[in-house]
Formats: sequence, C-alpha cells, structure tokens
Amino acid sequence: MDGSNKISITVCGDGGCGKSSITLRLVRSQWTHEYVTSPHALTNSSSPAQHRYDPTIEDSYSVTRTIDGITYSLNLTDTAGQEEYRGLWSSSNLYSNAFLLVYDITQANSLEALEHFNTLIEVERETRYEQGQVMPVCIVAGNKCDLQGMRQISAKDGLQWAKSRGYGFMETSAREMVNIEETFALLVRKVVLSRKEHESGIQPTLPTSMGRTQALDPLPAGGGGAATTSEKSLPARPTSAEPPTQQRPKKRGFWSRLKCW
Repeated sequence: MDGSNKISITVCGDGGCGKSSITLRLVRSQWTHEYVTSPHALTNSSSPAQHRYDPTIEDSYSVTRTIDGITYSLNLTDTAGQEEYRGLWSSSNLYSNAFLLVYDITQANSLEALEHFNTLIEVERETRYEQGQVMPVCIVAGNKCDLQGMRQISAKDGLQWAKSRGYGFMETSAREMVNIEETFALLVRKVVLSRKEHESGIQPTLPTSMGRTQALDPLPAGGGGAATTSEKSLPARPTSAEPPTQQRPKKRGFWSRLKCW
C-alpha cells in the first residue's frame, strides 16, 4: 500500500473513559467494558477473555478502511490513561499523524484530564511547525453519550474545549456504536487535508494557546517609561444610531445532524 495511505492514530484520555472500547469497536466490532487491574485478576477472572482488558497495557492494532473511495491502513495505539501509568507514555506516541482525545461525558473531571495529553501534543505540534513538517490533527470525543441521564459534561462544553484548541469534536458511544466509524473517518479526512496543504506550501496556523508572545512596541524616544498619550485623552468612539444588523438563522450543519446532539 502507498505510504501516503498509511495513517497512525494515538487514542488517549483518562482511565475508564472508554478509549479501548472505542478502539475495539472499530477494530473488532465488539464492545469491551470490563477492567482488569492486574495480571492475577486477568488469570482468575471468570469473564470471557474477549470482554476483558488491562488498562495499564498499551495496545496497538491495524485495520483498513475505505473512505471516499480510497483504502487506508490505520495503525491505532490505545494508550494507558490512568494517572499512575502516564509516566510510561512512550514518546513514540507523539509521532502519530492524528490524535483522538477521549473523555467520559458522565465524569466531570475527565475533560480536564485531557489537558495533560494536550500539553504534550501542543509541544509536538509546535516542534513540527518550526521544522516545517506536516502538522498532526486532533479530534476530541465525548464518549458514553448513550448515558444521557448521567451526563455531567454538556456537548457545548466539550465543543468549546475542542474549538478553543483548534480541534475537531464528536460525541460517541462505543456501547451503541454511535459515531465510531464517523469519528475515525473524520480523522482520516483531516490527515489527508493536512498533507495536501503541506504539499501545496500552505502554512498552518497554530492555535491561540500555542501562539508566541508578541513583541512589545518600543518606548517613544526620550521616554523614561512615561506614556505620551493617555487613554482618557483619546477621542471617544463614535456610536451608531443604526440598529444592529439582524443575524440570519443558521442552517443545520453536519455536526447537528449527528446522533447524541
């Protein structure tokens, strides 16, 4: 397969948010939900092996998907998200073409927990930006959207968190198979677009949170730090007597047509 059709994706997030469930839904079309906290528990558990997984283990999977008529080979890395194992996060995870940041809509602190991974990703994005490399793409997924009665994080809050960092956003349910295929298809499309823009010489724009501090204007000559013009001395801004322009109602876009919204 052509190298341009190979895409690496790292799935990250807090422990118990459903990273492995999402990954295995895509790879094996099965819902995995039972945690095993130790090899001893794994050996002595009476549950079927295909429904158990160890959250401390980082797993890798390969799967092919045909998107927009093109077949892609996806290499997925399902990372260990529990806080005590974050130190084991391999630096190789940061070399991925795309990142899926998963949180649990029923756990209020799981969205905040993404900041740990986001900090690592931002450093990697800035490094690639400075080196003129293809920028990685990111999507935030609010998982377990089938549990509406237990929701603690609104879709609006999740979307705002993602947009403020320049990331895409989805809500998913691994249990009900909601937006699983759509989320990974969107990741693939964003990677393809990022690669095309890089080949065309289009310079990407870093999100505000990654922007560098702008240089201050120099002080006026002979200044000593005193301002030559005070804010009070500036002319007042003209006020318009015209009524504000009425905004047209927005059409229902792609996101609003998806489930869980």
